[in-house]
Amino acid sequence: MQFVDLKAQHDELKHEIDEAIARVIRDSAFIRGPDVDLFEARFAELTGAKHCVSCANGTDAIYIALRALGAGVGDEVITTAHSWIATSETITQTGAKVVFCDTEPDYFCLDPAKLEEKITPQTKGVILVHLYGQPADAEAIADICKHHNLWLIEDSAQAHLARLNGRQVGSFGDISTFSFYPGKNLGAMGDAGAIITNRDDLAEFAALFARHGGKGNHVMEGVCSRMDGLQAAILNVKMPWLALWNSARRGRAKLYGDLLSDAEDVTLPKTRSGAEPVWHLYVIRISDRDALRDHLGRLGIPSGIHYSRALPFYSAYAHLGHEPADFPVAYRHANEILSLPMHPHLTRSDQEQVAQAVRQFVNSGAA
Repeated sequence: MQFVDLKAQHDELKHEIDEAIARVIRDSAFIRGPDVDLFEARFAELTGAKHCVSCANGTDAIYIALRALGAGVGDEVITTAHSWIATSETITQTGAKVVFCDTEPDYFCLDPAKLEEKITPQTKGVILVHLYGQPADAEAIADICKHHNLWLIEDSAQAHLARLNGRQVGSFGDISTFSFYPGKNLGAMGDAGAIITNRDDLAEFAALFARHGGKGNHVMEGVCSRMDGLQAAILNVKMPWLALWNSARRGRAKLYGDLLSDAEDVTLPKTRSGAEPVWHLYVIRISDRDALRDHLGRLGIPSGIHYSRALPFYSAYAHLGHEPADFPVAYRHANEILSLPMHPHLTRSDQEQVAQAVRQFVNSGAA
């Protein structure tokens, strides 16, 4: 059993992927080129955005978005206390100060009820994260940002095509960022990322900034962050399959819910009203998480922890002096969460094996 079975995905599309790679090699279209242009056009259409600007990876996408929105020294940017560090480190890299906000008890995402108390005269914007493929409460957060004249970035790295109240994630803020890391719902065979936006000014800046501030006429100092032609070609093959793969993930999530409904002491993930998650990860909560993970490992069942600490409690942010009481929900979740195997090719027998092992653990009284 695989936690994420990338080989099965590749085998499904091997002929098309091999042809795409061979074409890029034949044409020596390794940097930008027609496959990248096609990717940007198709991904913009798929997400309903006016513009798509590709880049080297999802972390660069956030950094470029922050620079496009003018984040810099003296500014504060609020983001969730529980995410991968790319969401917060990019804020610091602009010279701005990262301000953490606690997460919702049920949905793992930035809590809009805690957001306004974090806003100061120095606050310039907010980065929300659609964590685990679960849409954040983007409508409420966008309303707060609008009321306080703040910009909003949606970190959608784990939420390709997730929807909230009929709208695509990425459509609520000024700009949205995506990662195509291999294990993502839409994954490349290496690093790749993108930005989508409906604002012409942000798209123009992002495209220039990501390519050294403009090729041949450097209107600014930029960075080198380009999606290479091989990754674009691979993503173009996979993109038509994304909706089907997301649907398969929803089916796997439902089956987990059915199989684990009677597992005492296990908190199953909930779905926000009006949300259509894409289940990048299936994350349960249990107080004796580490013991359960050891139990699964002994049975040959892989699992993961995403993420083992809330961001404010990493050494990188020790200078902020935070304590667990500052972010009680994120702190508790980091010690309880466990990601079970989740991918479109997961079989029913695999899921039954996982569920049986979880129930065996809790029924033994070990939890």
